[in-house]
Amino acid sequence: MSIAAASLFGRWRAVTQTALQRPTMLVCTSRFWFNYRHVANTLSVYRSVKRLGIPDSHIILMLADDMACNPRNPKPATVFSHKNMELNVYGDNVEVDYRGYEVTVENFLRVLTGRLPPSTPRLKRLLSDDRSNILIYMTGHGGNGFLKFQDSEEITNVELADAFEQMWQKRRYNELLFIIDTCQGASMYERFYSPNIIALASSQVGEDSLSHQPDMAIGVHLMDRYTFYVLEFLEEIHPASQNNMNDLFQVCPKSQCVSTPGHRTNLFQRDPQTVLITDFFGSVRKVELTEKTVTLQPHPEAAKPRYACIPFH
Repeated sequence: MSIAAASLFGRWRAVTQTALQRPTMLVCTSRFWFNYRHVANTLSVYRSVKRLGIPDSHIILMLADDMACNPRNPKPATVFSHKNMELNVYGDNVEVDYRGYEVTVENFLRVLTGRLPPSTPRLKRLLSDDRSNILIYMTGHGGNGFLKFQDSEEITNVELADAFEQMWQKRRYNELLFIIDTCQGASMYERFYSPNIIALASSQVGEDSLSHQPDMAIGVHLMDRYTFYVLEFLEEIHPASQNNMNDLFQVCPKSQCVSTPGHRTNLFQRDPQTVLITDFFGSVRKVELTEKTVTLQPHPEAAKPRYACIPFH
């Protein structure tokens, strides 16, 4: 391979690897049938990031309950995010990495920080490094400074902030986008202190995050308002979109959400207006093309004669 070809390949490889570093962690922390909407929230985000090119190998999906197989589900093996059962977000190719009682505060923190047993398979690990732009989406029931897991334990905003700091110290991310849809969601990013984090929440301290789209046939609400409008926005995004984070901040004003969505950018080093949505929600291969002729030289070892040893019997 000529020097020109090697240089071209090196540049292509660097750009491609950078573009593909999009680990994603999607977490539903709620159990029980009446929390159907939290599972639908998470599966809807899962559908969107996969549509934009992030493969299952880069996604950690944590669902605290299996609504698709719940005996109350009138349509088994389905989870709908739109009324009149228009969109099944469960589908045929959902890969759940942590389900049911595996969704705990301990497991969540271990996945973030990489402190997992050696026997843990790759598909249950957040495979990230200092080139990774990580998306973390969480939904469930929360309060001022905490998010409930399984209706039996909580993660606090201090624990979450310390986990992100461990990730930064261990070079497990380059930039991080944190989105949470829960009551008093903004309280969960108040204690963040690590660099390169953008955080969004569905509600301010003292506010509830409200549900959306009641379905009489299923008997529950299908989604939460904030996530519903975020996903409406993402449906317009394609791999070449130039929409930036400021556009995402405008999603679901109080007139639609009833609660007041919030965001925090002071820890982030870049101007949010220069950060594309696809920097976190998409995985795009960029290829550099050249019109120059590239001469490939044979490898010196390839020119040497090869001999085969044939045993005699």
